[in-house]
Amino acid sequence: MRAAIVHYWLLNQRGGEKVLDAICRLLPDADVFTLFLDPRMLSPELRRHRITTSFLNPLRRGYRSLLPLMPMALESFDLRGYDLVVSSESGPAKGVITSSATRHLCYCHTPMRYLWDLYPAYRNEWTTSQWKRAAMTPLTNYLRLWDYASAARVDHFLANSENVRRRIWKTYRREAEVVHPPVDVEAYYWRPPEDYFLIVSELVPYKRIDLAVRLFSRTGRRLRIAGSGPDYRKLRSMASPNIEFLGRVTDDELGDLYARCRALLLPGEEDFGLTPVEALASGKPVIALGRGGALETVPPFGGVFFEEPSEECLAAAIARFEETEPGILPVELQVYARRFSEAEFVRRFTANLDRLMQLDHPMEHRHSESLP
Repeated sequence: MRAAIVHYWLLNQRGGEKVLDAICRLLPDADVFTLFLDPRMLSPELRRHRITTSFLNPLRRGYRSLLPLMPMALESFDLRGYDLVVSSESGPAKGVITSSATRHLCYCHTPMRYLWDLYPAYRNEWTTSQWKRAAMTPLTNYLRLWDYASAARVDHFLANSENVRRRIWKTYRREAEVVHPPVDVEAYYWRPPEDYFLIVSELVPYKRIDLAVRLFSRTGRRLRIAGSGPDYRKLRSMASPNIEFLGRVTDDELGDLYARCRALLLPGEEDFGLTPVEALASGKPVIALGRGGALETVPPFGGVFFEEPSEECLAAAIARFEETEPGILPVELQVYARRFSEAEFVRRFTANLDRLMQLDHPMEHRHSESLP
């Protein structure tokens, strides 16, 4: 079986890339196709695969502005001869063109946020330039039409959470089965907590890191933030000295940060959210906005939820956490995290893949019924 994996871009190492690594381990001979590639960001697993980039790759430094050209770039990939295509979708990836005999499985982290769920916020709040707003309206309209149409090219959808499964139905009117992303739960460990809270996140508006920065600047509590992104300068400018920006950290450094923190903060809504599971695997509780994927990953005994993305609600949640902190059992959290292990991901992903490869295509089935 010849297999190809299509991932939107390989420009960083975040949750989507960890899922990609697991899929590559399942399909060790697969070729990888991606819109953009930064060789410095390749994991050891990905370096073992042949990788093809799109014609847009030389312009990767400005990849965010190239979204209108990405459909053409995806459709330019030559996937003839592959029996299976697995697309990893968050940015556009599922829009590749395959032959009628090829099975196409899409693992969807989320339908593109900036076209669907978060479009009003991107256009009206997070885009300050008037000319960019004016250009965004017709371009995103065209992209939504393409994105909806390209969903018909997928034979079977997998969603990374119930939250995303509902989005897939709302956006594409397609059913999906939930297969939670894999977390290397055995790699994390517990250490006695030191006096700091932790955020592990890309620094982008919808993560709502600004809520925590403003609150902790006012209260003087210690906060450590691991991650980078376009909001770094803005967040750094509003932060007081008790807030430490760590930038990108290694896996070993991240493990130590989880192990020694008091709790992980999750101020924004996540599609699924690997970081809460990583915190739980470290025996650490989570203080999270009570929406989205966190409702599926954080158990009642493992954290505190707050209802609205506001400083007041976050402050109240931290106060409730401090009341219950002495009764939290790290081992109980670590046991709970094992349900999101890579072994469980492999079991469920493989079962869906086997079912897909054994099915006849609808056209083949109709043709066989018409024979005498």
